[in-house]
Amino acid sequence: MIRIAIIGAGAWGLNHVRAATTEAGCSLVAVADPDPAARASALSIAPTVRVAADPDELFADPSISAVVIASPAPTHVPLARAALEAGKHALVEKPLALGLAEARSLQEVALSTSRVAAVGHLMVHHPAVARMREMIVSGALGRLHYIHATRVNLGRARREESTLWSLGPHDLSMLDFLLGRSPLTVSARGLCVVHPGVEDVVFLAMRYPTGEMAHIHLSRVSPHKERRLTVVGEAKQVVLDDVANDKLKIYARGQDALPAFTEYAQYLAIRDGDVHIPEVAMQEPLRLQLRHFLTCIKERRRPLADLASGVRITAVLDAAQRSLALDGVPVEVAVN
Repeated sequence: MIRIAIIGAGAWGLNHVRAATTEAGCSLVAVADPDPAARASALSIAPTVRVAADPDELFADPSISAVVIASPAPTHVPLARAALEAGKHALVEKPLALGLAEARSLQEVALSTSRVAAVGHLMVHHPAVARMREMIVSGALGRLHYIHATRVNLGRARREESTLWSLGPHDLSMLDFLLGRSPLTVSARGLCVVHPGVEDVVFLAMRYPTGEMAHIHLSRVSPHKERRLTVVGEAKQVVLDDVANDKLKIYARGQDALPAFTEYAQYLAIRDGDVHIPEVAMQEPLRLQLRHFLTCIKERRRPLADLASGVRITAVLDAAQRSLALDGVPVEVAVN
């Protein structure tokens, strides 16, 4: 039984408390948060858990083997560093860091401690995303053309991080997982609606070394919630709609060039095939992520979303942030 602690009991941290309280593979023993109201909320979910204001109190406890860090984004790196240096395994919520140098430094700490370190890239544990990756790897979609992602809703305005850094890691981690490679360049343009200097709307465009393109629309000022990922291949297309009951739809549609033609209108033939809705056994990604983290600790395995993936995602975010400052000028992604 792995004894685990959670740092941060805000809105998302409480979800970690709920998952850890009911997960058979671990024992939630402590929650730390400087806010008394947050600690009270944690106790309402896990009445017997120990609560503390200072996370250092938990880092110093040798009976705690692992921590989940779900605190505000600017604290992720210092808390994760302290946890790893105290000999704890660590699952760090996204974004891993708010700067590329910080992310790389934390990765070096993790490598030097030989502890399991994972990033909370939740969507790589989504069963429908796993199915999409299987289709891409198997070649079922044919040669990939482009990917389009939309992640918009009417959300809480934030001062500490823009929508690029708060929402962007979800879709960027999916792209990293699905394609297995980083983009060459990224172009980003955004709009500050609520707080000056903090983008609430961001559009990202990326080009990959193998020819694909990807586009991401992020917003927390949209009137409706949409979570959609479309992968367009030469043979088939697959759409993930995470708001719908039917998460995946596969379209056997496309355009075929004819071997011979006499008129321009005959050059392309529209292939209008079937639409297939595969059965996907859905489980809560947050719980799957926790189980994967625990398994990696027990078996000394590398996490699916390890710190190397966190550094890659941060590199894209860093390049996108620089492109935002240049009003959309493409910026190279520092992959090394």
